[in-house]
Amino acid sequence: MPKPSTARSGPPLSRGSGSGSSASPPRLGPVLLGAAIVVVLVLVVGIVLLVGRGDDAEISRSADARIEHVHGLGVDTADGILYAGTHYGLFQLPEQGEATRVADRVQDFMGFTVAGPNQYLASGHPGEGQDGPSSLGLIESTDGGLTWQSRSLAGEADFHALEARHGLVYGLNSLTGEFMVSADKESWETRTQIPMADFAVSPDDPDALLATTQQGLVRSDDGGRTFQSMPGVPLLQVVSWAMDGTIVGIEPDGTVHASTDDGQTWEQRGSLDEAPHALTAQSDSDIFAAVEGAILASSDGGRSFTVRYSG
Repeated sequence: MPKPSTARSGPPLSRGSGSGSSASPPRLGPVLLGAAIVVVLVLVVGIVLLVGRGDDAEISRSADARIEHVHGLGVDTADGILYAGTHYGLFQLPEQGEATRVADRVQDFMGFTVAGPNQYLASGHPGEGQDGPSSLGLIESTDGGLTWQSRSLAGEADFHALEARHGLVYGLNSLTGEFMVSADKESWETRTQIPMADFAVSPDDPDALLATTQQGLVRSDDGGRTFQSMPGVPLLQVVSWAMDGTIVGIEPDGTVHASTDDGQTWEQRGSLDEAPHALTAQSDSDIFAAVEGAILASSDGGRSFTVRYSG
């Protein structure tokens, strides 16, 4: 992994004030004087343009290095470190230290999820100068995000939500609105096309799923082929099902809710104080969420949050 670094703008360029000569300058004729003025003007304009271009390039590099538009969060079981898939690449966010972009790869990562130790799945769009279709389909890394390989649906799918559990990959294709499932990362079965914003898969049952919709939380017990409404549940925007069975959901205004009985009853716990962009619940206590310009962490089940990263 590259060492953490921050991009900073350099100090503004300034002209030196060196000492001048005390001797009188030679007189120039009108033609030579006019030519000299033109040369000086060209040099001044050139310097201004170069300075402007240098500033623009530095601003561009700084913007690219920031964590913006977080699309997915996941904790790698190999090292326990939090990772964020963003509009400007995959970032590593250790509990201590600065955020680092993995392999300095500028690429739009959508639907990022951790599938196993050092194994990640994602979708999204290529970065500037990278080959391939505008939608990457399913891509996979088996070396902690250093390199990625195309697995399937390049040019056909842009998964805005992905989960890998029970030897299956579940994905929400934003290009078609289809909820899809694959057993080999290559061939896919479309199971439904109901409008959903996010979904979560039970850690115990491959056929038990929850999905957030404009009408409220819905549940499937047949692998996502059909869904039933869940009356009385708060209107949630994002949802995550932790390995210990805890379900965490966040409302559009940032209010955090949790269920420890398979979604039958819900407890209001805390608030992000703004709209959630991404969520991952590791357990009943450890929760990570992304909001505009920041990534938050909770160690008390969402009752309170601390800032892991702020741009």
